[in-house]
Amino acid sequence: MKPAPEITPLNRLFFEGTAQGELRLLHCLACETKFRFTHPLCPNCWSDDLEYQIASGRGTVETFTIMHMPPYEAFAGDVPYVIALIMLEEGVRMMANIIGIAPDQVTIDMPVEVFFEQRGEVAVPQFRPAG
Repeated sequence: MKPAPEITPLNRLFFEGTAQGELRLLHCLACETKFRFTHPLCPNCWSDDLEYQIASGRGTVETFTIMHMPPYEAFAGDVPYVIALIMLEEGVRMMANIIGIAPDQVTIDMPVEVFFEQRGEVAVPQFRPAG
C-alpha cells in the first residue's frame, strides 16, 4: 500500500475536502493571498484571519521530473512516473503526480486537472491531462 499523509490539526480541513472531491486553498481575508494548508498564518501578511475556499482544480505544469527509482516498494509498479510542479489557476503552486499519460508525453505548460487517489483513509490530490 502506498503511504498516506499523516492527518494533523494543520491539514485536517484540507484532507476533509479531498475526501469530498474538493481541492481546498487557504484564503487570507486580510490581504487576499491564497496558499496551501502548510502555513498556520498568511505567508504574505502573517494574519490568522483565514478561510478555506474550493479551488477550480485546473492548472498547468510548470516543471517536472520523471522518477525511475521508486522511493518505496509500494511505488515499484508505477515507475517511471512524473512528479510535477503545478501552477493552479488561483496562482498557487503545488507538487503532485501526473497520471494518465506516458511520462515522455508530459510537457511544460500542459493543462491539467485534479483528481483524488484513495490511499487508505486519505484521498491524495493527483493530476491528469485536462479534458
